[in-house]
Amino acid sequence: MRGTVFWETGRPLTIEEFRMPRPKAGEVLIKTKACGVCHSDLHVLKGELPFSSPCVVGHEITGEVVDHGSHTPAEIINRFPVGSHVVGAFIMPCGNCFYCVKGQEDLCESFFAYNRAKGTLYDGETRLFLRSNGKPVYMYSMGGLAEYCVVPANALAVLPNSLPYTESAILGCAVFTAYGALRHAAEMRAGDSVAVIGVGGVGSSCLQIAKAFGASEVIAVDVLDEKLQNARTLGATHTVNAAKEDAVERIKEITDGRGVDVAVEALGKALTFSQCAKSVRDGGKAVMIGLAATNVMGEVDITRLVRRQVKIIGSYGARARQDLPQIVKLAESGAFNLKNTISRKCKFEEANSAYEDLDHGKIVGRAVVEIM
Repeated sequence: MRGTVFWETGRPLTIEEFRMPRPKAGEVLIKTKACGVCHSDLHVLKGELPFSSPCVVGHEITGEVVDHGSHTPAEIINRFPVGSHVVGAFIMPCGNCFYCVKGQEDLCESFFAYNRAKGTLYDGETRLFLRSNGKPVYMYSMGGLAEYCVVPANALAVLPNSLPYTESAILGCAVFTAYGALRHAAEMRAGDSVAVIGVGGVGSSCLQIAKAFGASEVIAVDVLDEKLQNARTLGATHTVNAAKEDAVERIKEITDGRGVDVAVEALGKALTFSQCAKSVRDGGKAVMIGLAATNVMGEVDITRLVRRQVKIIGSYGARARQDLPQIVKLAESGAFNLKNTISRKCKFEEANSAYEDLDHGKIVGRAVVEIM
């Protein structure tokens, strides 16, 4: 099979031939149909987040089940029979660690200790090996930017035939992250006012989740008018161009001087971290979902935090077994405008240029690579 390999910072991605990956117990081999182009991958490609290399990035996928690992339990095979359409979550819970047992799969110890720290699955080994010399290539999540990928069954949900492969790829990261931020971290309620700072792929999904959950006001903040125009089609009731006006002051104007019940930061920058914290009302929740380069620090007014009971919460993804099926149901019901969220569809050979355009702010919503 072919896969797209990241070798080192500053070197373009290359398409290489791999041995066909083999799933192990509890794992599923997927024929990849589509893979989203995400900023988290870009952080790895730019060396802003440490990760093992060479590796295959790509972590929001849809595809078709083609095989199961030996000794895989019958209930998994019955749930995901060969030929099933599936969507994969980027957080792939082991199901057995301290946090998974407590229902906090988004903190899975094995995922962070093995996949994020070492680029492997939970036996400490990758499933990707170059065809030419057998050398291992590491996996960022499932290593989805390839013609086939191995995914732990705990990270999968069935994708109904009514949902297309390409547009549905974003369910496993962009929408998954937005759902976790508003459902779990913010504990958002119908009638809450919500501001989203940074309305790219993930931020756009936050707008749609907020609308689906019954937000009274949905305020989109960005520095590009094109993104803000798109935000209107995805549920934003108000837009703020932070390059032209003070975002915090404008959010307060919209909310009668108080600030929003929930603000979400989707960029991972010190400035927007501060804006997010300042935008919430007394007792409000500022939810941070944007990843930053290593050692970037955010500042907060400690006295206001204490006296006015402001809550600052980090949120990374969601809980695959609990949440991914619910996200699929929301998508099936039409709660998301998947078509408008996807602003570019790319061929497999165009992945490198897609990440370059993402880095230069040329992708309004989300780009998706169509693989097969």
